[in-house]
Amino acid sequence: MKSYSFAHLANQRVLREYDAIETQENADTATALALLGEINARRLYVPAGYPSMYAYCLHGRHMSEDRADKRIRVARAAREFPAIDHAVAEGRVHLSALFLLAPHLTPDTVDALLAAATHKSKAQIELLLVARFPKPDLPALVQTIRVPTPDQRPITRVEQSDQPAPASSELPPAPGRVVPVDSLNTMMSMEPLTVPPALLTKVAPLSAKRFGVQFTMDQPMHDQLRYVQSLLGVTVAPGDLARVIALGLDCLQDRLEKQKFGKCAKPGTQRGSKHTRYIPREIKRAVWKRDGGRCTFVSESGRRCEERTSVDHVDPVARGGESTTDNLRLLCRAHNKYAAELVYGNEFMRGKREQGRERAARARAAPIASNPS
Repeated sequence: MKSYSFAHLANQRVLREYDAIETQENADTATALALLGEINARRLYVPAGYPSMYAYCLHGRHMSEDRADKRIRVARAAREFPAIDHAVAEGRVHLSALFLLAPHLTPDTVDALLAAATHKSKAQIELLLVARFPKPDLPALVQTIRVPTPDQRPITRVEQSDQPAPASSELPPAPGRVVPVDSLNTMMSMEPLTVPPALLTKVAPLSAKRFGVQFTMDQPMHDQLRYVQSLLGVTVAPGDLARVIALGLDCLQDRLEKQKFGKCAKPGTQRGSKHTRYIPREIKRAVWKRDGGRCTFVSESGRRCEERTSVDHVDPVARGGESTTDNLRLLCRAHNKYAAELVYGNEFMRGKREQGRERAARARAAPIASNPS
C-alpha cells in the first residue's frame, strides 16, 4: 500500500514535491474539464442512464453538489472559450473564480477578464466583478424571522435587500417576502419568516466599495438597537441602519485601539511595572504606528502578511528581551507561533501548547468538581 507520509523529507524537498504535484494537478484539471465538456456536448450521460449532466456528475461521478455545479459551468464555458483551459492548466485562475466569471464571459471580454482574474482569490474576484458590473444598493429592512432553536426564541434579521418595495404599504407581507421599512418601530408588525440558520449571515459586494450585509440578532440586541436609534434621534435618518452600525463600529474601534495600543488624543507616559512582559502604552503606540497595525512577517519571496495583529518581542523575554520599541514588532497569531518555533524548536513549543491545553482542561473541570450537583 502506498504511503502518504512525508515526514522524512526535508523542508525544501516537500516544497519541490508539492510544486510538481500542483503543476500536474492543474494540467489534469484542464484535461478533465475538456473531457467533461465533451461528455456534456455529446450528451453521453443520457445513454449512461442519467437525465442531466448534473445528475451524471452527482450520482455517476459521485461529485458533491458544489463540485458538480462548478465543473459543469466551467466545462461549458471552456468549450466556448478555449483560453479557460490554458488558464487552468497554467494555474493562473482557479475553478471558484471561473465559476463566478463564466456568466460574464463573451468573445469581447474573455481575455481581459481572465487576465484581471489571474492569481486572484474568490473575494477579490467578487470585487472585480462588481466594479465592472455594479449592482444597485439595497434598501434597509428589519424583519422578524423564525429559526429552529432549542427554545424557539425569536430572532430578528437585519439585512439590505435588492427586492423592490411593495406597491402599497397597505398590503400585508407574504411569508418569506422581503419588505423594506422606514422605521424600526414597525418591524414587529411584519409576519415572521422561517429561514435556515446557514443563510442568516452574509456579506456580499454589490459594486465598487459597496457591500450588502445580512445577519441575525436576538431579542436583547434588537431592543438595544431600537434604544440606540431613539437616543440618536434626528441625527440619523429613520431606517438608516448602516449609519447606526457605522457609529457603533467607530466607538468599538476607538475602545479596542485604546486597550491594545494605548491610542489616545493626548498621548503621554505611563507608570512602569516590574513585570518583565509589561509593555508601556506609549511603546505600544509607537510600535503600532511604525508597523501600520499589520503583521510584519515577510516571506522569502517578499510577501508581507496582511493580518491585523498584536505586539511581540523580537528577542524573547525568556532570553532577556526587553519591552523597547526596537525589540517589539507586530505579529499575527500564526507568525507569532512560527517565530517561537524558530527560536525554541517545534518539540519545545508543542510541549508548551500541550501543557496549556491541560491547564485549560483542569480549569474547566474545577467548577464541575466543586459543584457536583
